[in-house]
Amino acid sequence: MGEKVLQRAFDDAGLGGAVRVTSAGTGHWHVGQGAHHPAQRVLAEAGYPNDHVARQVDRPMVDGAGLVLAADRGHYRALRAMAADPSRVQLLRSFDPDADHDEVPDPYGYSDTAYREVLGMLLAAAPGIVDAVRAELP
Repeated sequence: MGEKVLQRAFDDAGLGGAVRVTSAGTGHWHVGQGAHHPAQRVLAEAGYPNDHVARQVDRPMVDGAGLVLAADRGHYRALRAMAADPSRVQLLRSFDPDADHDEVPDPYGYSDTAYREVLGMLLAAAPGIVDAVRAELP
């Protein structure tokens, strides 16, 4: 969901050609699978594409990224341990000035409502992420 929301945010900001957004999980559990059905429904309802094939993050992916976003503290620790430059790894919700906590909960196995709540968190963080990336572009 984050990939789709952020790609649209960069496209809407006129940065789609300069910024590539990808996503990957820290575990191997869903590699090769499509997005979970509730995620697909919630994305489609909100007007986002919902095509996706899961993959697992690796060191080259982390080291090739200008900014690596982690959904929660567990992912944050795993990604920082993998990164040549751990300072490029940030918690996604740290870009939302109104966030009341710093983690995006994993809605897997919950109702569409949980996915809608996550979508709201992603939408709230997106402007701050766009601004931060824009500031780093040449």
